[in-house]
Amino acid sequence: MPAADVTDVDQSWSIREIADEFDVTHRTVRHYEDLGLISPERRGTTRVYRRRDRTRLALILRGKRLGFPLEEIRTIIDLYDRPRGKASQLEYVLSQIDERRRDLEQRRRDLEDALAELGEFERRCRADLDHLS
Repeated sequence: MPAADVTDVDQSWSIREIADEFDVTHRTVRHYEDLGLISPERRGTTRVYRRRDRTRLALILRGKRLGFPLEEIRTIIDLYDRPRGKASQLEYVLSQIDERRRDLEQRRRDLEDALAELGEFERRCRADLDHLS
């Protein structure tokens, strides 16, 4: 292997590289750091992100896209470092997925009801307008 190759273990990224890769702002990355969700190394005032930080950031952003609150995301991420690591993490995530799915399905029913009501209101308004013409 050529000397210029870097292994995954040694690979690092700057805040700019991390932010660009995940299409978030530097402020967002620093916010997750302030919350203790990621913990880059420091070289003076420079943040150095490792594979663990990238993985955690990917999990944070996925959790946010799925509507999980940051405290739930923290719990999920932190479970990985405990005894039974991945197994306990996956069990917890599955229970949270079930809860999130129920919430989203209820929201979908609520939206469908609101759309139906809006459609009926529109129909009545158009009928009233036709009677006035």
